[in-house]
Amino acid sequence: MNFKKIALAGLMAMTPFTSFAGEMSDDPLLTMVKVDKLEFRDSDEGTLLVWEVDAWMGKDLNKFWLKLTGESVDGAVESNEVDLLYSRAIAPFWDVQFGLRHEFKPEPSVDWVGIGFMGVAPYLFEVDANVFINEDGVINTRIDAEYEYMFTQKLVLVPNLGMSIYSDDDNARGIVSGLESAELGLRLHYEIKREFSPYIGINFEKKFGNSIVQESSESQLVAGVSFWF
Repeated sequence: MNFKKIALAGLMAMTPFTSFAGEMSDDPLLTMVKVDKLEFRDSDEGTLLVWEVDAWMGKDLNKFWLKLTGESVDGAVESNEVDLLYSRAIAPFWDVQFGLRHEFKPEPSVDWVGIGFMGVAPYLFEVDANVFINEDGVINTRIDAEYEYMFTQKLVLVPNLGMSIYSDDDNARGIVSGLESAELGLRLHYEIKREFSPYIGINFEKKFGNSIVQESSESQLVAGVSFWF
């Protein structure tokens, strides 16, 4: 049984419902594109380019999301994935999301289906947590959290924490079971406009290993830009 087709059918089945819900209310159809990270990092491997892009379209309660994330080292893409998700508001400041993920790299490419939650936790921490499972039954749990501390109306400090956990080893793709990677960052943004802010910072990244996959850790200087429209 192809679970990708089942998940895609579920997404398509929701479309008439969301359209009807929109017609029964005065909610306008809205869109947004946010480049959360577009940055260069000074890594041990070379110059690392990292991107995180979110785009959504929908109304107050129901939205469709497209998420793009990836990394390249000296122009060679090392990781690249796309998420297509349906999102439903379940509480003030909290959405549940489910859908598909396709990882182009690292090779071999993998398809996932899963569910997650996105919202604002107590003390205004922004949280994005999700669980995905692939065709081989491997489960990947990811948790990302960040906080914005405003020194002034334009100067904003953003600490962030990310973790990725796998249920099984995948030595061909350099993945270990348990806590596979952890990342801790600190970025200082200067908001030229609310919609546009260059930033600098530092990022600490650790990848865990086993008898086949080598463990590594490094601190990276960061320079980038964030914007939305």
